[in-house]
Amino acid sequence: MVHESGNGRTPDLAHQRAELGTKVVGRDRELDLILAAVVAGRDLLLEGPPGTSKSTILRAITASWGIPLHFVEGNAELTPAKLVGHHNPARVLKEDYSADNFVPGPLVAAMTEGGFLYVEELNRAPDDTLNTLLTAMAEREVNVPRVGRIHASASFRLVASMNPFDNVGTTRISASVYDRLCRLAVGYQTEAEDREIVALRTTSDDERLVADAVGITRATRAHPDVRHGSSVRGAIDLVAVAGPLTTIRGGAVSSELAGLAGAGTGVADPDDSYRAVVLDAALLALSGRITVDEAAEVTPEQIVRELWENHFVLDPHRAARGPITMTVPEPT
Repeated sequence: MVHESGNGRTPDLAHQRAELGTKVVGRDRELDLILAAVVAGRDLLLEGPPGTSKSTILRAITASWGIPLHFVEGNAELTPAKLVGHHNPARVLKEDYSADNFVPGPLVAAMTEGGFLYVEELNRAPDDTLNTLLTAMAEREVNVPRVGRIHASASFRLVASMNPFDNVGTTRISASVYDRLCRLAVGYQTEAEDREIVALRTTSDDERLVADAVGITRATRAHPDVRHGSSVRGAIDLVAVAGPLTTIRGGAVSSELAGLAGAGTGVADPDDSYRAVVLDAALLALSGRITVDEAAEVTPEQIVRELWENHFVLDPHRAARGPITMTVPEPT
């Protein structure tokens, strides 16, 4: 699949692109551009909200190339030493500093193994850490004290991500860093792709539940009081929770939700019970994934309930129709 050439490892692009398309839902344009960039030997910045298949694409590419993918979370604790590596303290006391007792960090490991270093939330990393990455990108090498210069293998790539909608605790990325990165804006998937992703990740064949979960989840991104809505991961968790919750309740609607569900307490109409299960699962899966605007005087739970009502009550044509066939996945 991947062979050595004058420019390093170069894959059979037509074959690899077709293979990647079977592992990633949608994302045709993003797959084309990301693959083209890394094959061309370029480092890359993926800018988009969480849950938009960025890491899924990178896993698929590195698996196809047979190289490792090293994950690093950008935050204030990501020092240059954590990124580059350190000398084993116990061995240093016995042997003094040497190349043999150096423990590689993710940057050095990715460089020597010819893998990808994926830095999530790049703009949360400290400036001195970004400078270390800058050296690795510009020179394809890093200088480690008492070890020497470490050169990157040909297939080493730095791929970073940023969430453009979150500026809390972030730092300004310098022009020098931007100048060495190709940038790709990655948006949310389409509704059809979200449904396919949820069905795939949950192994659910309940089209009605999947459609309702995706519809409510996507609505969080458009609510006027929400700064950041939920990614498709919220819909995945909603569907995953709804199956066991249905079995636990055995068709009953809790008294707390009876009014919203349009049913009395005890055993309810199956459709009322279904809607009540979706509400509780949505509260559990979505309330922690949405960021309410600071000026809004509502809670995440109130917003989720409002979206549930809009979906099932105020706009019933939006809700999916069909038999209720929620199933409980096998424990993993």
